[in-house]
Amino acid sequence: MENYYIFSNGELKRKDNNICFNDRFLKIEMTNDIYLFGEVNLNTKCLNFLGQNKVAVHFFNYYGFYTGSFYPKESNVSGKLLVRQVEYFQIEEKRVEIAKEIIKSASDNIFRNLRYYNGRGKDVEKEMKIIKSFQIELDKADTINEIMGIEGNIRKTYYSAWEKLINQEIDFEKRVKRPPDNMINTLISFINSLVYTTCLSEIYKTQLNPTISYLHSPGDRRFSLCLDISEIFKPLIADRMIFSLLNKNMISENDFAKESNFYYLKEKGRKKILEEYENRLKKTITHKDLKREVSYQYLIRLECYKLIKHLLGDKKYEGFKMWW
Repeated sequence: MENYYIFSNGELKRKDNNICFNDRFLKIEMTNDIYLFGEVNLNTKCLNFLGQNKVAVHFFNYYGFYTGSFYPKESNVSGKLLVRQVEYFQIEEKRVEIAKEIIKSASDNIFRNLRYYNGRGKDVEKEMKIIKSFQIELDKADTINEIMGIEGNIRKTYYSAWEKLINQEIDFEKRVKRPPDNMINTLISFINSLVYTTCLSEIYKTQLNPTISYLHSPGDRRFSLCLDISEIFKPLIADRMIFSLLNKNMISENDFAKESNFYYLKEKGRKKILEEYENRLKKTITHKDLKREVSYQYLIRLECYKLIKHLLGDKKYEGFKMWW
């Protein structure tokens, strides 16, 4: 299955029982997701066909900022699982247990990133010790607000070490999202949005409802479970990719443009990042439990399956933690 990234302007339409963009056929049976970055026209006939074939479409604006997704009608539905998802959100103790495990996994993956670079001459011992102390605090937390507060402190400490990890000169003091105010914040926002959409696509392949979450509060107009799951995989997929892109000089200040109060990626920068992102998703590891090769993308679906088993009472949920 392939993801298609469309930068050109034109029309996406159904043609001869397939999908066509400007006379180029996309092989619907081999299409996973479609990402639209250009000004693309499409009609309900096209969207209906995409929905029938379970293809999600993700939309990005002129500046490359994610704006939303067309999410096909759910075909893998389970009333029993939906009831359990809601139950585990409504009962505070059950919700806290899942939320805490998500942040334990995310913080462990963050720590491993720091440990990797610390072993390669980047002195981040101070930040590692601080994060360890926050992980101890996390064990004692018993409310969502406490967990979110600790998560914020871990992230703040982690980001404070980035100037040591990245070989290029960067102006990065704090995380700014709306809008991103420098090249690092722009990279983080763009690649995190890709991880979010990948999590959405993997959740869609399971029976989980993407709007019911545990760490992040469910709300209108967002798939908040994707935010939960993406916390675990951002250190592995997004952050390591950012370090690699910058330290190998694959991305530099020249790949960005600046408006009055924000930065955005130029098209050539987006294309380089998307190519690398696809390579990351396809990268494989030997899974400890399955004893076979699985891709980074499939690790996300396995995380969904683990959560399902927890909700159904089959096996206690343990978040994914890097072991290499």
